[in-house]
Amino acid sequence: MAVKTRVTEMLGIEKPIVQAAMGWIARAQLSSAVSNAGGMGIIETSSGELDAVRDEIVRMRQLTDKPFGVNVAQAFVRDPDIVRFVIDQGVKFVTTSAGDPMKYTAMLKDAGLTVFHVVPNLAGALRAVEAGVDGLIVEGGEGGGFKNPKDVSTMVLVPQVVEAVDVPVIAAGGIVDGRSMAAAFALGAEGVLMGTRILSSAESPVHDNWKQAIIDADATDTVFLNRKGPGPALRALRTERTSRLAAEGSPNIFGEFADTRRVYFEGDLEAGIALTGQVAGRIHEVKPVAQILDETMRDYAATVSRMAGGL
Repeated sequence: MAVKTRVTEMLGIEKPIVQAAMGWIARAQLSSAVSNAGGMGIIETSSGELDAVRDEIVRMRQLTDKPFGVNVAQAFVRDPDIVRFVIDQGVKFVTTSAGDPMKYTAMLKDAGLTVFHVVPNLAGALRAVEAGVDGLIVEGGEGGGFKNPKDVSTMVLVPQVVEAVDVPVIAAGGIVDGRSMAAAFALGAEGVLMGTRILSSAESPVHDNWKQAIIDADATDTVFLNRKGPGPALRALRTERTSRLAAEGSPNIFGEFADTRRVYFEGDLEAGIALTGQVAGRIHEVKPVAQILDETMRDYAATVSRMAGGL
């Protein structure tokens, strides 16, 4: 079933599925697999390792001839030349996040780039539209990663934003298969973003311990951390460490990521924080990216057909 929306037309992709820009993880190995499968692969910058990111973009072009994008995570990349850096890489699609859309949108668009901004609430969506973005990634609180402490679920947030703006919306948070994609489209979205489902794919570079923890998890096996600050809130896999942080808090949530590489690539899940969404409870197998995207589209078509037939 071919699905054409403003998102697929703007981005030049076959499937309206975008991959989350996960720090250290969303690099050429994983992102090229998403682009080659017909979705939109995104290269991260939240690691702050711009030299490595530049190399990953070069490698990306060696691994795929399909469209891909770059994320500018404003809270993590404070280099004032980040816009010039992105423009110089010849990238045509950028997602901006974790900051004020007024900061970079005009400069990126003046350079001819398509810009989508990630928002956690209606106020953020309206400000991004005012800034001139081409579209929005509307992220519910059930998704993994950094969050607004006043979280709103995807089911509530997506239709609230869609009713208030004219730009296309990509729904994020709780998206794992064709049924959840169909639900997002019923709410008014024209694309979906997957994080945890792609994180647990065969091409994902993270350690098998993390992937297995996702497979073993129930939907209740994530925790919402740092709701009262200081710093951003976030959703992560439930471990002894994150359970303690949930109970006791932390004066420096960023400091808790000091051993990120041990968590991500050595599999020591107690060494830091493994950002994970509630959809972990619906993931039961590690699969190749292409299979995930193909099954999502088939499941979407079957769901829409069943609903059209009166259920």
